[in-house]
Amino acid sequence: MRAEPQSFDRVLSSMCTEPHPAAREAAERFLATNPGDPGTYQTAAALEDRAVAMLGEIVGLEIDTADAIGAADEDGSGGPTGYVTSGGTEANVQAVRIARERAARGTDRPSVVVPESAHFSFRKAADLLQVDLEVVPTASDHRVDLDAVRAAVDEDTAAVVGVAGSTEYGRVDPIPELGEIATSVDALLHVDAAWGGFALPFTDREWHFGHAAVDTMAIDPHKMGQAAVPAGGLLVRSADLLDELAVDTPYLESTSQATLTGTRSGAGVASAVAAMEELWPDGYRDQYVRSQHNAEWLADQLESRGYDVVEPVLPLVAASIPTWLFESLRAEGWRLSRTGDDERVRFVCMPHVTREMLESFLADLDRLESRAARAVPSPGE
Repeated sequence: MRAEPQSFDRVLSSMCTEPHPAAREAAERFLATNPGDPGTYQTAAALEDRAVAMLGEIVGLEIDTADAIGAADEDGSGGPTGYVTSGGTEANVQAVRIARERAARGTDRPSVVVPESAHFSFRKAADLLQVDLEVVPTASDHRVDLDAVRAAVDEDTAAVVGVAGSTEYGRVDPIPELGEIATSVDALLHVDAAWGGFALPFTDREWHFGHAAVDTMAIDPHKMGQAAVPAGGLLVRSADLLDELAVDTPYLESTSQATLTGTRSGAGVASAVAAMEELWPDGYRDQYVRSQHNAEWLADQLESRGYDVVEPVLPLVAASIPTWLFESLRAEGWRLSRTGDDERVRFVCMPHVTREMLESFLADLDRLESRAARAVPSPGE
């Protein structure tokens, strides 16, 4: 095969990035291992314990590694407090599945309350798991409307979802308040921090297990964590919640499994550990500061050119760029995407996005704008 992967030098819309060199090397070494069979692949299982413990530190969840995946008791008790998933979609589906199983004993049709800013994976989860999805609006700041959440929850609510780093505007919902609402109806609180989880520790926003009554969380090392794809993460506050998912595995050396997939490459696990050991916390702090500065600089540059810009609270900029210019920039090779509601163009300042790259983008934007202006006849011509 002669095909080569796409370069990242014009990618401004993706929430994936170039993996850290240590993460790339670790992924290659553990490519053929299977943490889904921890009794056989013991080194990969031990690395998953390490990944869960490190993710727990990042998100304010104290995790006893004796309870981590691959270290459950022979009778299946204890269970894991998290595992390395294929990404945020799997983690969100599993969180909804936990909530459904827990609620099924008290309702015939459990529901999950999500903001309109929630990732599309929750629609997949609702379809697969046959739960009702109650979508509530966001306020003018693009965060969930708390009054709408309070009006939506009832005795059938299995989970309330908050977003910590939304994919379209980079916003962080008021997680402590959502926890109070979820607790009031005996529902679980799930936080989707798949993208924001590696940036938020260096801000003053309240978003994690240590700030609120969070029960489950998605956080992806293969996004801002600089691990190789696929390497997501699902964390839960207590092992009994993941026990809701456990199934017997009679022909494996381990006796039960709570993951969604069976066979999983150890590449993602090893890559996540390697990246976090290299970068947590100082490397991630430096990365966040650099990415946030780039986002704020880009926002100022676009605003000075007359575009309407949603100010970045995390390293993500949304700006109202006309369709003809959006399409022209894509024709120049820039990988861009739009938000779903008002069709702004979104720019995600991932670690591979440099100031020089943004300057090159703006040069192309200015050139295309200038060419278009010259093509418009003057009045009276």
